[in-house]
Amino acid sequence: MASNMSRRKFLKTGATAAIGLTVVPSTVFGSKFGHVAPSDKLNILGVGVGGRGFGVLKGMESQNIIGLADVDWGYTSKNGVFNHFPNAEKFQDYRKMYDKLLSKADAVMVATSDHAHAIIAADAMTAGKHVYVEKPLTHTVYESRLLTKLADKYKLATQMGNQGASGEGVRKICEWIWNGEIGEITKVEAFTDRPIWPQGLPRPDKSEKLPKGLDWDLFIGPAAFRPYNSIYTPWNWRGWWDFGTGALGDMACHILQPVSKALKLQYPTKVQGSSTQLLTDCAPNAQMVSFTFPARDNMPKVSMPEVEVIWYDGGLKPMRPKGLPANKDMNDSGGGVIFHGTKDTLICGCYGVNPYLLSGRTPNAPKVLREVKEGHQMDWVRACKESAANRVETASPFSEAGPLNEMVVMGVLAVRLQALNQVLEWDGANMRFTNIPKDATIKTIIEDGFRIKDGHPTFNNKVTDPYNAEEFAKELIKHTYRDGWKLPDMPR
Repeated sequence: MASNMSRRKFLKTGATAAIGLTVVPSTVFGSKFGHVAPSDKLNILGVGVGGRGFGVLKGMESQNIIGLADVDWGYTSKNGVFNHFPNAEKFQDYRKMYDKLLSKADAVMVATSDHAHAIIAADAMTAGKHVYVEKPLTHTVYESRLLTKLADKYKLATQMGNQGASGEGVRKICEWIWNGEIGEITKVEAFTDRPIWPQGLPRPDKSEKLPKGLDWDLFIGPAAFRPYNSIYTPWNWRGWWDFGTGALGDMACHILQPVSKALKLQYPTKVQGSSTQLLTDCAPNAQMVSFTFPARDNMPKVSMPEVEVIWYDGGLKPMRPKGLPANKDMNDSGGGVIFHGTKDTLICGCYGVNPYLLSGRTPNAPKVLREVKEGHQMDWVRACKESAANRVETASPFSEAGPLNEMVVMGVLAVRLQALNQVLEWDGANMRFTNIPKDATIKTIIEDGFRIKDGHPTFNNKVTDPYNAEEFAKELIKHTYRDGWKLPDMPR
């Protein structure tokens, strides 16, 4: 195109000559226009690169990684990401990186702790940048809804980092269920073998000296400030409510994705949570959550009646279904799912891997989903380079990942509100529980008071003062951010 068409003629003919490209190839205009255009390579910024973020960036390293931000340079320096991308500028504060490089960037990868996902992604999205955000997508229901609407408003290419969505297993599950191979599904059970990090702990009562290279105030970000303790980071933040979402938030975006996709779930109408002893600041050692989803529009070969989805973690599992061979472990790659159908039972592993039917049949069902050949990360890169009008959606765009993540973090709320001793009714459209009594109060355990003296146990738990349950629920649905941190307004 560059050799046969002048710049003036190209501009005159308009953007249609680009045939679906988001930005015109740099070869048309020449290098003086700044950076390499998305049609050649994306300019990508990475935020949170000390752990999982490094692996994600490796999956898109054929592109230009121009900036890296992480609050813990001590930990990050050890994992090799700075050396692996020597041409990328390094920052501790993503906001300073945005100030300097966001105008030159096409896209942003976010892999920080859960509580910072939304604000970092939203800042990029309102600047018109495509985003890849590790699971869970956000820390709260409101944040998930916000990112979903921002993606639609700005017509951005988005992807949540639940890589199983791009896998063969998920495609096969959808093929079998949509072809009516297992019949109507009214019950699904799912589990994970997580947590594999500390949970069920009281909040540390002492602060520690900061390790070299960690900016603790930046790690805290929009959350309420608390003194540093090495129990929180790196990695172990997942079990602390202020920063993570426990085993449910960590793994359900992988394990329940094929459930949400195949059954076309949106918002549940009812939810109930139960767990081992629940402390104020830390996720429990094990928990169960039951979601009820209303009937959806029937498909040509199968109806979609009301369905109950039950989640287990912390070593809890569903009862073994009838017909499952003895000694067969349902845990595959970190978890499993059981679809109970009227014709058959479908079982798969975490990420939707290795699905099989208890009957032993291998259905020959028609293909229904696009095959992702380039991998989860590069599927997003491909979408970033396509115009909004011609874009083929990614395997886990926010239009799907947002509602999925809302379900997941709403399940966290059910666990944290279990002291109400009731099934909670959920208004998904308006993001609120509708049946919490106005005057209902709950208390939570600050510290486990279990002690043994002279062979006898005592249970003098340290508990909070009673607080209003409805106000607590509202705060869990939409956090009050710390001063200096603010989300953009919710698009209408």
